[in-house]
Amino acid sequence: MVAGTTAGLVAALLIGVNLRPAITGVAALLDETRLALGLTSADATVLATLPVIAFGLTAPVGPWLARRVGVARALAWSMAALAATLAARVVASVLVLPGTFVAGVAIMAAGTLLPQFLKELRASGLWIGLSSMSFGVGAALGAGLAVPAYTATGSAPVALGMWALLALTATAATAFAVRRGAGRGGAVEHPGLRLPPGGGCTIGLVTAVFGLQALLYFAVTAWLPQFLADRGEPPAVRGALLAWFSIAGFVPTLMTPVLARRPRVLAWFGPGLGIAVAVGLGALHLATSDGFVLVVGLLGAVQSAAFGLGISLIVGMSANAASAGAISAIAQGGGYAIAGAGSLLVGVLHETSGGWEWSFAFMAVIAVVFAVAVALVIRREPVDLVIARPAPAAPAGRAGR
Repeated sequence: MVAGTTAGLVAALLIGVNLRPAITGVAALLDETRLALGLTSADATVLATLPVIAFGLTAPVGPWLARRVGVARALAWSMAALAATLAARVVASVLVLPGTFVAGVAIMAAGTLLPQFLKELRASGLWIGLSSMSFGVGAALGAGLAVPAYTATGSAPVALGMWALLALTATAATAFAVRRGAGRGGAVEHPGLRLPPGGGCTIGLVTAVFGLQALLYFAVTAWLPQFLADRGEPPAVRGALLAWFSIAGFVPTLMTPVLARRPRVLAWFGPGLGIAVAVGLGALHLATSDGFVLVVGLLGAVQSAAFGLGISLIVGMSANAASAGAISAIAQGGGYAIAGAGSLLVGVLHETSGGWEWSFAFMAVIAVVFAVAVALVIRREPVDLVIARPAPAAPAGRAGR
């Protein structure tokens, strides 16, 4: 069983690495992809935010699949679907938009199930941190390798499709973990759920925290290259800075779940992240070329920590694995719906105003609201959604023994 748990934890890390390259890679090559595929500016805006929109629209897919085949197998199927859709975008350019949407569905299914999978494996705060950090590793790889891959192949679709190989690796690792008994190997009876008093407020706050940090993260990853392009930075610099945005968050993402288990630290650290993000956004908007490396690094650190906090709260505010699965689906589904709409709004504000002032002001306000939501949710108790079942009656003749 120990071997199965280890295999499951390794598979969780590989899955996490696969959940961002399909997004950051597109952002780094948005102009090149638009020109290669003959997309309009409106199409490119949709392409940049389509995965996040898919997240919000398809949140129930992961839990639905898990109820039929088990959490671990559902994760393996999600990775297989991601590999197939990333490869399909290379085969036919007409599939770039629908393929990107389906890739978003697969990413959402896996992302929704990871907290439940980690809960089943009884992962420590360190492993939860490593799992959260793996998202940043994938984001950095997607952003950092996109331009070199495009330069080497001369094809934006091929540069984006190469991530299908990484998804296949995660598929194989997860399938191996299933064979070693990681998590629940097959379909399980879905426990009855009910909303306890006060549970709705707690879940609403967890959803708000996750959604607001996701809005800020995806808004920056989607539009940072365009912001830098408007400031005159070349493609290689834009891709490198987008990768640096993720790399700078590795350690904060790793440490945040550990800190989140210390109430006294979390009381100031959690809300402080929101204020730090607001300050970082203001600094980015005012920065010049000489200051981009420092400012993007600091912003990446605090935003990655906010993501780690969002995942930690989903796990920490769930009393058991079944509750974690339900809360994860609600928080990530509703959260990504917020993120998709908000990230698209950032782009619309830029397009309509002709500048970035209103976009950055909007994001700064969201960061402050995030701080308030964190301050409220960390004072609440974990939610148990499972209906307690009565213990089976003792067999006749054994009563009183």
